[in-house]
Amino acid sequence: MSMEPVPETIAAFDELDPAAEAELRTSLTRAGQQVRALVPDCIGLSIATVEYGVTFTLVASAVDIAVLDAMQYLAGGPCVDALASTDPLEAQAEDFAEQDWQLFAQATAAKGVQSTLTLPILVGDRVIGSVNLYAASRRAFGGLHDQLAEIFGAWAGGAVTNADLSFDTRRLATEAPGHLKDSSKISTAVGVICAQLDVDEEQARRLLRDAAACAGASELRVAEALLESWHEFGGGAGT
Repeated sequence: MSMEPVPETIAAFDELDPAAEAELRTSLTRAGQQVRALVPDCIGLSIATVEYGVTFTLVASAVDIAVLDAMQYLAGGPCVDALASTDPLEAQAEDFAEQDWQLFAQATAAKGVQSTLTLPILVGDRVIGSVNLYAASRRAFGGLHDQLAEIFGAWAGGAVTNADLSFDTRRLATEAPGHLKDSSKISTAVGVICAQLDVDEEQARRLLRDAAACAGASELRVAEALLESWHEFGGGAGT
């Protein structure tokens, strides 16, 4: 099974110059093929930079990788921690809760993700983003860090830097029509974030909005995933 770009990534491609779009689409698809050849259990990957608000995502199954990225931006996870380091960060399902990544742990459990690997994207010695890989088995990336880094190291930093899609443009492009802030699902998700992160409603709404924008997903999609995992694995169980 090959990995294909998600609709938001296709939309991001459409905002690029046609020549740049063709080159980026081809190189991203090739990278996905190379990753799957090394790690058959890899079910998705994303290339993200918080600095430019750009995320490109490939998936090999129905797992919604974008919302898993969003959970990390919302309340912590390996890709966020990796932004403070120049070293790869591999994590297993049992590590997620232990590292105080509770929302991420619940979301990955709901989606069947058993291991992750985050590779920093460097410009010189500065980390500007990350390559985030998700697998359906434990220790799927063990011993393969160097080979995986080599796949992305030659172009990932330049690709996300040159794309330079604005944070606000990405946010607007992924919002569904209508006033999503007034939807009951988003309001309920905001309440979960308030309780989970001990923040007020205004802060929770901003965290949800910014996390969705960073991950290239709509607020509604992130809210639905958060509620799904919360009811199955979190404090909402049985309610």
